[in-house]
Amino acid sequence: MMEWKQLLTPHRLNNDKPEQSDCSRTSFQRDFDRLVFSSPFRRLKDKTQVFSLAKNDYIRTRLIHSMEVSCVGRSLGTIVGDEIIRTHSLKNISASDFGDIVSAACLAHDIGNPPFGHQGEKALSTGFQSWYNTANPVDKHILSKKEKADLDNFEGNAQGFRILTHLEMYRKNGGMQLTCPTLAAFTKYPIESDIPPDILNGYQGRSVKKHGFFQSEKELFKEVADTVGLIRRSDKCAWWARHPLAFLVEAADDICYSIVDLEDGHRMKYIPFERAKKLLNEIAEITDDKLEKAAKSKEDKIKLLRAIAIDKLVREAAEIFLQQDSSLLSGEFDKELLSLSVHAESIKAIKKEARKEVFEHPDVVGIQIAGYEILGYLFTEFVNSTLHSSSKGELLQKILPEAYRPSDSEYESCYEKILHITDYISGMTDSYATSVFQTLKGISLP
Repeated sequence: MMEWKQLLTPHRLNNDKPEQSDCSRTSFQRDFDRLVFSSPFRRLKDKTQVFSLAKNDYIRTRLIHSMEVSCVGRSLGTIVGDEIIRTHSLKNISASDFGDIVSAACLAHDIGNPPFGHQGEKALSTGFQSWYNTANPVDKHILSKKEKADLDNFEGNAQGFRILTHLEMYRKNGGMQLTCPTLAAFTKYPIESDIPPDILNGYQGRSVKKHGFFQSEKELFKEVADTVGLIRRSDKCAWWARHPLAFLVEAADDICYSIVDLEDGHRMKYIPFERAKKLLNEIAEITDDKLEKAAKSKEDKIKLLRAIAIDKLVREAAEIFLQQDSSLLSGEFDKELLSLSVHAESIKAIKKEARKEVFEHPDVVGIQIAGYEILGYLFTEFVNSTLHSSSKGELLQKILPEAYRPSDSEYESCYEKILHITDYISGMTDSYATSVFQTLKGISLP
């Protein structure tokens, strides 16, 4: 069984120095502040949520989405924290500690996402596979099976863990040195990319749908897991049970993107008012009379229904979490909290509507296709310039910021050199990636 006291230890990754006492901020609030002031977080302002480079200034970017998820996460954490402290008789821990951990993890949850949304992840994976299939045999054999699996399935969650623990601030020395509870709550998929089927043995839990760290950060995650006392599911591979608060991070994200994508779809005129109203009110459940009295314009009506729906789902998710307290601590529970919601079917209907009318709209699909072309091209060009000497490659290396250039060290592997390139490309904003692509293609000049 996991224990709440250990799950909430304020120990920082790779930092054995005792935290200086500061009555103005707790350790977990410092996590939040470090994230807000970080460069990768700022770049989320120009990264696709659904609509890339939208001209409508109401539409959410990754930055706004992350802030909204963080607010929902704080509410979820504080609600459950108050009850858990009572139930487990926890001392020197406050409900706000739970809220601050979840809020910080939520704030960072998309920090590793590449340009052009989730299709950007697939674009980088496709770019690697295309390069690998045409690479010379020497390049192919330099990568281990597990390293290749990381790149075959480039994962924004794993890139996020890499940024937090390796790249930002104290580079290669714990990164941002966040607290281990925040890092564990951030990691919704505490498993490596290459797990043999016989080890999984048909396991269908939510936490194994993706991977949460690359081989390069596997030992860092092990330190996090050992510090907070996560249950290890296998001695043969890197696979742990989730930190219980990771389920709240997932719920906060799920609540925001399902409800909010519908609202943004309406504002972009992809989803008619009556349809958006009906779907949201299946959760909000208020009468037309009350809606008419509370809001006059269609936009304000949708805003109100969105707010009520989010509030109801927050309270329900917290209640489900508390009902599963013991099974969460034992590692037995491994489902989405909202899959147990009385509104589960309504949430599915909202997601289906958004997928059909928004994600599959020609405007959105066109941007996704452009993302494949841009990121795939950039990956191939920069990887080839890093691994093989050529006149063009030397020029491309001069474009690369120094932090992403190959090291002079003879010990830097092909895998690490490729990761420098994925670090560079995945950290780009939509606009910057487009600009670099146009420059290299000769479409525009700097």
